[in-house]
Amino acid sequence: MIFRNATFSDLEEMQKLYVETIQSVCKNDYNEEQRKVWSSGINNTKRWIEVLNTQFVLLAIIENQIAGFGTLKDGNYIDFFYIHKDFQRQGIADNLLNELEVEAKKHNSKIITSDVSITARPFFEKKGFVVKTEQKNIRQNVELINYKMKKRL
Repeated sequence: MIFRNATFSDLEEMQKLYVETIQSVCKNDYNEEQRKVWSSGINNTKRWIEVLNTQFVLLAIIENQIAGFGTLKDGNYIDFFYIHKDFQRQGIADNLLNELEVEAKKHNSKIITSDVSITARPFFEKKGFVVKTEQKNIRQNVELINYKMKKRL
């Protein structure tokens, strides 16, 4: 596994990973309608371009394929954190999170936060994050629950 920063040429593969992960990995925690609304986020091209332009976007690469990616906004907020459906439980999330925490420390951040799905919550808790609040987000008249989580670095 190698890490590298994302470029615009990675966008299509990142978006495919995003949708496939939501549709398969999160199916036990979110129903079909919720997953459809959540994954419709790939249609917000402006947001994806803004993420690539303004955030630290790190890819985990295995055999020339994106196995996962994470982004750090403003040096202390994990905005995107997705591991490919075919690369779950292989230590990729651990390594990716460690790299994002190293980057946060470079920004002198003392705390790192994220809005974490029901599916990802146990992983983040194992890594020292604590739930600050449960959030009920309404998108396209569909409720999506996630958790505001925080970790002291």
